[in-house]
Amino acid sequence: MKVTLERNHLLKSLSHVHRVVERRNTYPILANVLFKASDDRIELRATDLDIEVTESVPAMVSTPGTTTVPAHTLYEIVRKLSDGAEVRLETDGGENMVLTSGRSRFNLACLSPDSFPDLKSGAFAHEFDIAAASLRELIERTQFAISNEETRYYLNGIYFHAVDNSAAGSLFRAVATDGHRMARAEMAAPSGAEGMSGIIVPKKTVGEVQKLLDGVDGDVHVEVSDTKIRFTVGPVVLLSKLIEGTFPDYDRVTPKNNDKQMLVDKSGFAIAVDRVSTIASDRGGKAVKLSAKDGLLELSVTNPDHGTASEEVAVDFDTDGFEIGFNARYLLDIIQQIRSESAVFLFNDANSPTLVKEEGESSALYVLMPMRV
Repeated sequence: MKVTLERNHLLKSLSHVHRVVERRNTYPILANVLFKASDDRIELRATDLDIEVTESVPAMVSTPGTTTVPAHTLYEIVRKLSDGAEVRLETDGGENMVLTSGRSRFNLACLSPDSFPDLKSGAFAHEFDIAAASLRELIERTQFAISNEETRYYLNGIYFHAVDNSAAGSLFRAVATDGHRMARAEMAAPSGAEGMSGIIVPKKTVGEVQKLLDGVDGDVHVEVSDTKIRFTVGPVVLLSKLIEGTFPDYDRVTPKNNDKQMLVDKSGFAIAVDRVSTIASDRGGKAVKLSAKDGLLELSVTNPDHGTASEEVAVDFDTDGFEIGFNARYLLDIIQQIRSESAVFLFNDANSPTLVKEEGESSALYVLMPMRV
């Protein structure tokens, strides 16, 4: 193989594919990126056996060929080359690749491409285009609530599915929960996504897609089967396995009859929660108590080891004497997702889930479980 290409093109492609490569691998081949040179292009591919990312870049291909080289090492080399430099990659069919650029020369150990794994995509039941901005928003509004608890693996991702709503038509919905809080966001279902049954996209895949969407305009092509999902973002193709399992019935825990409404300035409330939670104990679950009286909401924290803290914020709330406790970090995570100037809290009682949403019409809502304080 003998090819020449522009350093920036190679770096951009490597930045997309090398991220899925784990730094520690049981199988040495998984530490490598596959290079396939032909027809004035180089195709780069990397995988961790759950995710596969492929991208092709333009190149001057003197001699076609295929090989694999260490992904992270190559990325660091190319990253440190001069901006706009010309890069030449050459193998002689043996166990080495020679990379030259200007006066720099590197000799990299290769592994045979014969053992490089290929995630077979199979047939896709649903196929649709979705605006990159819309997909990015669905992810951003729900990602924080993904669970990291390995025993409940079916919560380790975002649940995407289509919902038929008599008033709004078909909706495309994203849901994530860790059992303590839940985030739900939705949009009008893209053509082709109607009737799509629920799939759970793993957290790592969600993160990689989010990075690929950064700064991207236009549409993303999405293909879904029972076991895999494929995203095509410009020249980049990401194929991922789905999480096998049953996502819980989130609608059952979504409050329907919370009739105590509190309106609070989002920014001031977030600052107050963050301030009083400074002394909160991790052992106590970072608990903060909310107490409403005479148009004021007192936020208080008690830590037997460090003392107490309290602060008042003005609220629009007609229910005096109402008290409820939350995990401060979970509360802040949700408040940071609110786009309007005010946040709306809908309560039932101190032991029931609380609904949080933006003021006015919104495509997102959040559920937060209370805690004893």
